[in-house]
Amino acid sequence: MLQFSKYQGLGNDFLLLDGRDLEDGDRAFGLDAEAVRRLCDRRFGVGGDGVILALPPRQGGELRMRIFNADGSEPEMCGNGIRCLARFLADSDGDEPGRTWQVETLAGRIVPELRPDGTIRVDMGPPFLEPAAVPTTLPLGPAGLPQGELEVEGHIFTVAAAGMGNPHVVIPVADVEAVQLERFGAALERHPAFPARTNVHFVQVLSPEHLVMRVWERGAGPTLACGTGACATLVACHRLGLCDSRARLDLPGGPLWIEWAGEGAPVIMSGPAEAVFDGVLVPGLLGEPAAIPQPPAVESLDSPPTLLRDPAPATAVAIGSSAVATGSSASAPALPTIDCATACGNGCLRPEACSSAEARARVAALLEGRSLDELVALATATAERRSLNGRPDDAA
Repeated sequence: MLQFSKYQGLGNDFLLLDGRDLEDGDRAFGLDAEAVRRLCDRRFGVGGDGVILALPPRQGGELRMRIFNADGSEPEMCGNGIRCLARFLADSDGDEPGRTWQVETLAGRIVPELRPDGTIRVDMGPPFLEPAAVPTTLPLGPAGLPQGELEVEGHIFTVAAAGMGNPHVVIPVADVEAVQLERFGAALERHPAFPARTNVHFVQVLSPEHLVMRVWERGAGPTLACGTGACATLVACHRLGLCDSRARLDLPGGPLWIEWAGEGAPVIMSGPAEAVFDGVLVPGLLGEPAAIPQPPAVESLDSPPTLLRDPAPATAVAIGSSAVATGSSASAPALPTIDCATACGNGCLRPEACSSAEARARVAALLEGRSLDELVALATATAERRSLNGRPDDAA
């Protein structure tokens, strides 16, 4: 079984897996695009906007971060994700305010810092403003970043682009709530002007120090927040003369504070990240999907039915701020898989090589000698330890 934690930053939620002590964490978790999609499914999995792995460093940093979108794709960076990672590390290790981490990402070295109020301040590095670095085919405009007009479904949008290690297109509008986000966000994400696809942000300027935006994330669709997107939006709007160098950006999930001193300076992002629950993944949730049920074999009328049945499919039960995942997997390698929960309703069809034996053994090992109180304590132990580390209640 595999322990995980779920964190959210302004409603942008992630499953975090700690592989810092693993020699080959990239392979040890057994994640591929299909496994990520199953985990992030909000009905048949745990649910989330992505999966984050904390791994051993490769280039002199303290650790390495890999992140996967809900569709299984791997982006270069995620601002909300790295705040969640920093909060997870602080909670897990008992770190005090002032702690920083040198985190290796596909977008380069990123440095988050735990603040006294519980928020995370992140040095996101300088923005990429050259078209080839975003990447985009939009030309470099008079404001010093890629600019132009894009046609989508008969509509013309005046846009600007910026990179934060991942691509972003920013579209100032008069009324952000009037935008048909799902219609235009999906089309702009895959516009030919962005060869690596792009994150899409519609922004309304309320004042030079206050912006409100809506987000369509590459590989995830509409989300409640996007940290790198807020950074790119501040940079683009500042270059376009629409806002100051420091502003509050309101996203559907809440506000972020972004500042940028200008050419060559890093973009600084500050905002919250909070634990949601801890849980345990059963191997079956990461393995192959359940086989199509086979029709039951005809039993002899002289043979009494076997009463042994396969446990129920994988489920997750939330208790307070924790979750326990339980379920079944495995089949005899040389025999076709049987969905015991369906096909064996009147008794075991294959008692000499039961496909659920291994799963039942796992469940029995977990339950043997443990009371219900002990199982609940097992699930909540990590959450209780983190609470003792002292997360303030008034984090902004």
